[in-house]
Amino acid sequence: MSPMEVGTKLVELCKSGDFRGALEACYGEDIVSVEPVDMSGQGRETRGLEAVREKSAQWEATNEVHSCEVGGPYPHDDRFAVTFDIDVTPRAGPMEGMRMRMQEVGLYTVKGGKVVREEFYYSME
Repeated sequence: MSPMEVGTKLVELCKSGDFRGALEACYGEDIVSVEPVDMSGQGRETRGLEAVREKSAQWEATNEVHSCEVGGPYPHDDRFAVTFDIDVTPRAGPMEGMRMRMQEVGLYTVKGGKVVREEFYYSME
């Protein structure tokens, strides 16, 4: 699949709430996921599809998502961006029980028809 086709599939699955399906359909085995800050004490980078699955499952377990608006994909060569507007209540940590709105941009790099790198951008104010 082309980067735009991968992006369209990823956005379609995320819009329907199937974030795990997006991982399985669109991500390569050697995916690298990069966060702007180390929130878990494990570093900013997560490497490999299994580790990204675990990271995703951990996020789902520690956050109650009330809604998620997804925008894009916005293509650029071998990459595309996606916007996420998330209404969420953390179940753990310093923000536990505090409902908030998160706005995030994901930048995805595609090689061989699969996402090989994702980088997230969001404000930590």
